[in-house]
Amino acid sequence: MSGIAVIGLGVMGRPIARNLLKAGHDVVVWNRSDGPAEELVAAGARRAESVAEAMREPVVFSMLSDDRAVAEIFLDSGVLAQAPDGAVHVNLATVSTELARRASAAHAEHGVGYLAAPVFGRGPVAEAGMLNILAAGEPALIDRVQPFFDVIGSRTWRLGDRPEQANIVKILGNYLIACAIQSMSEAVSVAEAAGVDSEKFVELLTSTLFPGVVYSGYGSMIAERRYQPAGFTTLLGNKDLHLALGAAADHDIPLPIGELLRTVFAQAIADGHGADDWAVIAEQQPR
Repeated sequence: MSGIAVIGLGVMGRPIARNLLKAGHDVVVWNRSDGPAEELVAAGARRAESVAEAMREPVVFSMLSDDRAVAEIFLDSGVLAQAPDGAVHVNLATVSTELARRASAAHAEHGVGYLAAPVFGRGPVAEAGMLNILAAGEPALIDRVQPFFDVIGSRTWRLGDRPEQANIVKILGNYLIACAIQSMSEAVSVAEAAGVDSEKFVELLTSTLFPGVVYSGYGSMIAERRYQPAGFTTLLGNKDLHLALGAAADHDIPLPIGELLRTVFAQAIADGHGADDWAVIAEQQPR
């Protein structure tokens, strides 16, 4: 089967690499820390000793934490100059549109294809190979990597020929999740104050007015005050919130709820909840 490298083996990168292995692909892995890579080597992957070595593969998937990590590992390190002709890098991370544009230019300068393909879905969804993939970039490149997308996801959404188009959709999707968490937090706090059982309240709402994984999943966490293990941390949520605020500012569009959330997230982090699931912002409401 085809060769592919996976760089960044966190909560999402690890199951993505594992599913590619299970599908029979020749998978090369690299991670800053040893543990996750060793786990995948035991499952049949080959370990790259450096990012430059991983970049020798014809297709490279990366799942890194933020703009800084992507810039450090790919844009400022010189590895793009060492990639083979015709290589393609698929960036699965949630990054700013500014970084996406910079990455596109840097890859083009070195003759390396670049796609943005952030995903919707938490760790268990990644493990099941059911991610929704938000892809943007040159259509021929998407066609080329589609067999890999078919392994890790349930659907690929083609959102345009400029990579930053996928990133803005992912940023706005996460912004709407944060808004949903905040609205659920407010409603649950009032229901509890009135003596209503919060778990039954959430069950009612998510079975009738607001069905779907966001309200049901986060609503249950809020009602139960269950914020560990973290599927998506408050620190990461805060990062994505600021990406949304920055993108809106680029177009001179106000985000009033976003400004409220800026304060809520800042206080949650100051209270020591940065490593908790971002549903913990509910604790900023009187309960």
